This record gives sequence, structure tokens and C-alpha cells, in this order.
Amino acid sequence: MSDGIMNQNRVAITAVGMVSPLGMDVETSWQGIKASRSGIGFHPRDGIPSTYQYQGLVDDPCDVPDDVSRQLTSQIRFLNRGSLLGLAAARQAFISSGLSEDQVPPGRRSLYVGAGDFTSVGYEFMYPAMKVAADEQWQQVDQAVLNQAAVDLVNPFFLLESLNNNLFSFLSAYLQFMGSGTAMSAQSPAGSNAVELAYRSIKQGRADIAMAVGCGNWNADVPIYEMRGLGLLSQCRHGADSYRPLSRGRDGFIPGEGGAALLLENYDAAKARGAEILGLISGVGNTLSTEPEKGLGFSVDAYREAFNSARGESGKTDSALGFVIAHGSGTGKGDGTELEALRELQQEGSVAFSATTALKAQTGHMAAASDVAEIIFGLMALRESMVPATHNFRDPESGYTSLSISDAPQPLTDPSFISLSIGVGGQISSVLVEAG
Repeated sequence: MSDGIMNQNRVAITAVGMVSPLGMDVETSWQGIKASRSGIGFHPRDGIPSTYQYQGLVDDPCDVPDDVSRQLTSQIRFLNRGSLLGLAAARQAFISSGLSEDQVPPGRRSLYVGAGDFTSVGYEFMYPAMKVAADEQWQQVDQAVLNQAAVDLVNPFFLLESLNNNLFSFLSAYLQFMGSGTAMSAQSPAGSNAVELAYRSIKQGRADIAMAVGCGNWNADVPIYEMRGLGLLSQCRHGADSYRPLSRGRDGFIPGEGGAALLLENYDAAKARGAEILGLISGVGNTLSTEPEKGLGFSVDAYREAFNSARGESGKTDSALGFVIAHGSGTGKGDGTELEALRELQQEGSVAFSATTALKAQTGHMAAASDVAEIIFGLMALRESMVPATHNFRDPESGYTSLSISDAPQPLTDPSFISLSIGVGGQISSVLVEAG
């Protein structure tokens, strides 16, 4: 396909879905953002010792939908916690799109899933059996009792639950998305990468509809242990209010879980079928910057490149941009570099954004789900002509007042935003969205 034809295909967002610690659908979650409500709480686990008990948890168990065919019921057992959250979000998006089952051929439906999930990384599947076989002090284990308890109480499919492409496989069959697609397993940018691939499948005319799903659960003990060892998690000295992105007193993030989905279509085709246009994805960017210290850092130049790549691809001729949704990990070095990069972008004069916000402090870091969820929150903000507040923003860094970060909502000056995501390995992804 020629570049001319490809560039004529505008990419519309026509449906969204979400489950988060703030609510079981998009509207409830968005109302939580507007009300400055936090989905993070103190969640000690019954009988399981844990050194980190502040988390963003989804209230509902996310039961399997009742319209799953008999042929697929056996595959349900392989979906771990994060995958079930992604399934719920994808189902919401598809139902709300208004598309009938036969309106788009299965081969013209693309699916991309970003899974930042560690549900089954640890050994929690053995806990029920160990609890029966161990003494009260957890010092001695009755091997015979353990063997029988493992047969009776441990899910024999525990290993298969750890496969991050299970949701992709299930959704492809369940929603009949049989066109181009893939599943990605990575840190936070996996959700943003899924959005980029879905965007390009529409842009290049390879699909009539494309779904991008981000899902994740970072609340398991093993990943929490690893993330604490890397210095990424907050010490929670201020309880549930400890996650303070972009603030001077930040000391890391609080983990969470969730699922979020976008349905994309060719703009002209969507208008022709009478679909509601929630927004347009007009540009994406992707860079990689690995700093030597623990591989956790990223450079100002790489951040600016990802930011400007999205703007360049969008063809947006003026410098105006409504707001920036920063990654906002809450770490000292990560947020510091992000603040510096955003200030330099302003000083260059090629872009003028009126405000900056960071949204993870209300949900916890939901891994790949946060990427997609923050785009959805940005869409809701465009709908209401406002910039969402940065929850728990207390003490601004000196020298960055021009970024207009606030713990209160702000007026919107231009109906557009850029959302950024940064991974532990230095990957930086950006998505530019404009009002439809």
C-alpha cells in the first residue's frame, strides 16, 4: 500500500472498556478520577505473610461471562487473574461498539494484547496444600499429607496459567478476531505497544476493526519482592496516599491490577455506520534508551524523541497541545528525568502544552493496563474539556512550574493530549490523541 493511501486512513477510537481499582467499567472509573478517589488500600492477605500490603485491587472477582461457547469453556481455566481482567475490558469494548457479529468478517478483525502480568510467577498455588501439611510454626511439613493435599487442593494447570498469550488465544476465538494480531509480554509499555500495532493495522488498511488490550496484575509476592529490590516501590510511609508522582516527596509507586481496551476503526467507515467517534489516534512514537545504572534509567533525549515522533506522525501543524499524561512512576530518578525532558520540550518552543498530569496514583500501577487506561481517561477528559488532577501532588520540584502540575482539575486549552509510558529497560512509548 502506498504512503499516500496509508496516510488517508484516519484512525478513530469508537469503543472502550475498563476494569480498575476505581470501578468495574469506564464511567465508574472515570468518576473516581474526577472525584479524586483512590482505589489503593491496605489489603493484608488472609494467612499469607507479606511485607507489602498496600495495593490497588479490583473489587469484583471478574467472573467468566455466561455467553462463552462450550468449545471454549475448557480454555477458561488457563486465564489467570490479569487475563480475566483483560477479558472483561475487551468484552465491554466490543459490546459498546454496537457492531453486529456479521458486520465485519473475522479475517478483517485485528487483535493486539499487551500483558504485563505476574499473577502466577510465585508459589501461591501451593499455599493451600502447604497450610494443611505444615505445623503451626511453619517449621515442619508432613510429606505424606503434603502429597495428598497437592493432589486435592492445587490446580494442576498452574503452569499453563503463567503463559501471557492465553488471553490473546481466548479472545481471538471468543470475539472472532482472526486477522493480524499478536500478544506481547513486557513491562509497562506493552499496553502502549498494543495500541500502536492496532493503530497501524487500521492505518495500513490491513483490518477494518482492531482491538488493543492491556492487562496486568503486579500484586503477587514475587514481583513485589523483585520491584522492591530494584527500588521501584514506595515505602508507604503515608499509607494509601504514599504514591506521589512528580512530587518532591515521591519514593516509588504502589502496584495494582486492571484491564483496559480500545476498539479502533477507519474514521470514514466508522462515520458511515453511525458509530460514535470518541477520539482520533493521530500519531505514535517509540524509542529505547538504556542507561548503565541497573538498566532502569532513560535519557532526556530518548524521551523527547518519543514525544516528537508522535507529534511528527500526527501532522499537527500548530504547536498547541492540550496536556501531557506523564508516565509518573513516582521514582526519584524516573520522574526527575521525565520532568526535565518535558521542561526542555517546552523551552524548545515547538510545542506548547498547557498542563501535565499523572494518573497512576489513583489506581496503582496496573502494568500494561495503565497504558490503555490512561488513554481512556484522557478521552473522557477531552469530552469534558478539562485536564485531570494529579492525585497526591503535594510539593512541586523547583524549576518546573511551567509544566502546570496540579492536584485539582484544570481547564483544557486544546482538544488533544499525549500519553507516555516508560519501561524498566528504558523503552519509551507515546500516543497522541485528538478529539474526533
